[in-house]
Amino acid sequence: MSPRVSALARCLSLSAFCLTGSAVAMELPLPPPGEDVVGEIQVIKARYEDTFADIGTANDLGYLEMVAANPGVDAWLPGEGTDIVLPTRFILPPGPREGIVINLPEYRLYYFPKGQDVVYTYPLGIGREGWNSPVTDARITAKTPNPGWYPPQSIRDEHAADGDPLPNYVPPGPDNPLGPYKMSLSVPGYLIHGSNKKFGIGMRVSHGCFRMLNNNVLELADKVPVGTPVRIIDEPYKFGVSNGKVYLEAHAPLGEEEGVPPGDQHAAVVNALIKRSDLNAQNLDWEVVREVVAAQDGLPVEIAAPQDAVIQVQSPAL
Repeated sequence: MSPRVSALARCLSLSAFCLTGSAVAMELPLPPPGEDVVGEIQVIKARYEDTFADIGTANDLGYLEMVAANPGVDAWLPGEGTDIVLPTRFILPPGPREGIVINLPEYRLYYFPKGQDVVYTYPLGIGREGWNSPVTDARITAKTPNPGWYPPQSIRDEHAADGDPLPNYVPPGPDNPLGPYKMSLSVPGYLIHGSNKKFGIGMRVSHGCFRMLNNNVLELADKVPVGTPVRIIDEPYKFGVSNGKVYLEAHAPLGEEEGVPPGDQHAAVVNALIKRSDLNAQNLDWEVVREVVAAQDGLPVEIAAPQDAVIQVQSPAL
């Protein structure tokens, strides 16, 4: 058994439990100070008619994170009785736990309501190739129920070139791609909104905006006031601590699916580690780290137990 498989098996044995799945919001209690891991991995049995898209919608999970957590399982026909891992355990994103934080490689949004010891987290569709979502700091500037849509000229040109011309204005309703609600960002042209499509949450599908399941965007809009800060980050590798142990969660860096080299993974992992200057640890298992990074399954895996020594970042190449 490889080190990573062994570590993942321990993770599952400690935190997995079986559910039938339910369309409830993912509201998770914040961990104690100095800790970073929330939620529990879940395992369900697939029914004959299940697909990853259906299971994801029922459990506030995106399509690609379902695929990553279940390598080798057919996303469109998992098969009656197949064990399906629900990746519902997360290392919280680095940085301040306030307002909205969107981590692009996760296809996931975190909302930290002021004065409450909880976090809400939702899957997102983000900008596709050529229409990348920005990495920036922003804020919510407006909230609009039942929005109409004025397609930008660039999008109208694209649709016209594909033989699918768009009108100048799309009224509210089932054909509106913004769904039942939009929240405008201080970055011009970018929104958090619902959708008129059942597929695409947790994928690179939009023209740069952030697309949510309709029930999720309605819930989030009810909780988030105008003026809420929105921090958009690009962090494929997240380190965290839980119950005295160090974990790593790895996602595919953006660009890999476009054929763009992801860069030096070793440097990216070490840089993510350096950002966690609060971590003191020894005996970091770099063989497990390599396997976690290679798997990119989005599951927090134990990689070391923190002691008094400082992590040595002069690590072997990944």
